[in-house]
Amino acid sequence: MRYVFILLLTALCSFTTTDPDDIAKANLICGKWQSSEKNLTVEVYPYKNTFKAKIIWFSGGVTKAKPMETITDIKNPNPALRSRKVLGLDVVENLRYDANSNTWESGKIYEVQSGKYWSASAYIDKAGLLKVKGYWKVKLLGKTMTFNRIL
Repeated sequence: MRYVFILLLTALCSFTTTDPDDIAKANLICGKWQSSEKNLTVEVYPYKNTFKAKIIWFSGGVTKAKPMETITDIKNPNPALRSRKVLGLDVVENLRYDANSNTWESGKIYEVQSGKYWSASAYIDKAGLLKVKGYWKVKLLGKTMTFNRIL
């Protein structure tokens, strides 16, 4: 029985890639990306065996009287987090690269405007655009944002 457990555990762990080509493909998502609406820039970076994205620039709600650096996460359902700054906030977490489909899956995305979390997936299309989909339960019914690489 112990042998079967070790064999099963080894098989499950083999899904974590150490292939240099897969690692390079997984890291293609890393960098700075600007939304097609040009109102948001995020930086995607590796975190453990996943990828995250944080806000590094945005224009929504910004005025001379209220600069970007002062805007906080006021819609967060947790009152203790409403005072945290939106600038630098991780808005995508836990994206995992799937080498079979060349996509990043099983993540979650935080929508600052509503304070809600959604499931998330992403892929880079043939034109080099990053497509990030936020959805609830059914992937087909989600909303996709398009980003252009800027760095």
